[in-house]
Amino acid sequence: MNENLFASFAAPTMMGLPIVILIVLFPSILFPSPDRLINNRLASIQQWLIQLTSKQMLSIHNHKGQTWALMLTSLILFIGSTNLLGLLPHSFTPTTQLSMNLGMAIPLWAGTVITGFRYKTKTSLAHFLPQGTPLPLIPMLVIIETISLFIQPMALAVRLTANITAGHLLIHLIGGATLALMDISTTTAFITFIILILLTILEFAVALIQAYVFTLLVSLYLHDNT
Repeated sequence: MNENLFASFAAPTMMGLPIVILIVLFPSILFPSPDRLINNRLASIQQWLIQLTSKQMLSIHNHKGQTWALMLTSLILFIGSTNLLGLLPHSFTPTTQLSMNLGMAIPLWAGTVITGFRYKTKTSLAHFLPQGTPLPLIPMLVIIETISLFIQPMALAVRLTANITAGHLLIHLIGGATLALMDISTTTAFITFIILILLTILEFAVALIQAYVFTLLVSLYLHDNT
């Protein structure tokens, strides 16, 4: 069990060819564009959730920030659906890969920073030096604020990777313990199985919460720069 502990995090291949791109594109099939005058219940629920989430995230933005509405909505739908699909048995979760999460975080963060320097240059530069800073502390604070700025995309990616990976590892370990305990103590195995079910329910919530947190932080970065 130990040597296969991280096997589920390896990039899948088919006939020696990586199929990560197909897995990343698969969630888009779950959100088809409505082509009917009256939608079914599933499409109506999807549109209601999208509108509710978008309204909550975009309520703090001005007109310039609201131009990112499609990007933020697509981001939360992609991360949320990818996290949920990764909870299916024998499936691969792209968001457990730090490289992919950095690939999402860095361009979005860079876009918000560039937007800030383009439209609010003085305000963006003022973030590096809080008002009323003593003169001897100015160089140190500028360095600290610069480091904190460049850490933001790394924090976004590591937070998402760590939470999703930790949940999958716990499910794997408790599931393996349940199978091992079935031959030793049925009662203990049953209790462990109940814990596994509760943990799986928790992971469904974590999958959605992490998608919301990632998108909300990008939205807050955008708000600070528009």
